[in-house]
Amino acid sequence: MSTSYMAKANEVERKWYIIDADGKPLGRVATQAASILRGKHRPEFTPHVDCGEFVIIINAGKAVLTGKKLDQKIYYRHTGYVGGLKEVKYSKLMQEKPEFAMMKAVKGMLPHNTLGAKALTRLRVYAGAEHDNAAQKPEAWALEIK
Repeated sequence: MSTSYMAKANEVERKWYIIDADGKPLGRVATQAASILRGKHRPEFTPHVDCGEFVIIINAGKAVLTGKKLDQKIYYRHTGYVGGLKEVKYSKLMQEKPEFAMMKAVKGMLPHNTLGAKALTRLRVYAGAEHDNAAQKPEAWALEIK
């Protein structure tokens, strides 16, 4: 009887990958980043073990939203007070805080549990092309956009 290999959290060796979002759809970049953060590209992927990699997304400010999403998509939040629903259009959000928009997209694609929260700590998002993680020697990740 053969047994399946199960990755162990302390045996996982993590690499750093860099994704350039310049001119790419925000959602497509986010799905690739979420997949790498989970570790789904690895042959030893184990669903209940945190076996993902580190991801750096650069040029988040140059990511595009297709169709009419830039004008019609709205980010909602609530202050916690009565009548405290706040809304911001993505056209304004992408101008002022493109890192937040990308982070929110990736967060929504990760599992909503402790594994997803741990994976999100390994994500770094930068609005421009410069980043602080050159010492980690990140490898470029070729996006598979269909």
